[in-house]
Amino acid sequence: MMYYSMYGHVEKLAEEIKKGASTVEGVEAKMWQVPETLPEEVLGKMGAPPKSDVPIITPNELAEADGIIFGFPTRFGMMAAQFKAFLDATGGLWRAQQLAGKPAGIFYSTGSQGGGQETTPLTAITQLVHHGMIFVPIGYTFGAGMFEMEKVKGGSPYGAGTYAGDGSRFPSEIELEQAFHQGKYFAGIAKKFKSSS
Repeated sequence: MMYYSMYGHVEKLAEEIKKGASTVEGVEAKMWQVPETLPEEVLGKMGAPPKSDVPIITPNELAEADGIIFGFPTRFGMMAAQFKAFLDATGGLWRAQQLAGKPAGIFYSTGSQGGGQETTPLTAITQLVHHGMIFVPIGYTFGAGMFEMEKVKGGSPYGAGTYAGDGSRFPSEIELEQAFHQGKYFAGIAKKFKSSS
């Protein structure tokens, strides 16, 4: 999977997604970050922690994957510009349709309940469509966890999610469970696609 995470919320979900995907026999799950576009000075003023040592992906590495789950924080109801900038650099892959037919999923972080838990993945789907990718939502396969009403819980049928609030809230146990589920579910689907090709 590949992701962008400024404050670590999306990265926490990514780690759980990787764990879930790794439970599917015969699946090798990898994590990549997209390149940062902001200067260190700006990131420092924004209070962003240093990036982890997860490798930075290049567009051509996407073509090697059998399936890709994309993760990003929300900016005004859409994916963060850093992630969009990376996707904008995939024109060569698009021209050759190297991602066409590959399964793709989405996970995300928003600041609040009205901050894009559905608009963020919905607007991101256009990127997948232009590449000819096959969107694999989790639907309601997470079961009772999808209907949790007693605790604050991000995510939707589109994919796993979390609420960051003012930045101090990190993914809850149920949000991490949903991310693990998404990884396992997606890996199973990707494996079926691979074995049928």
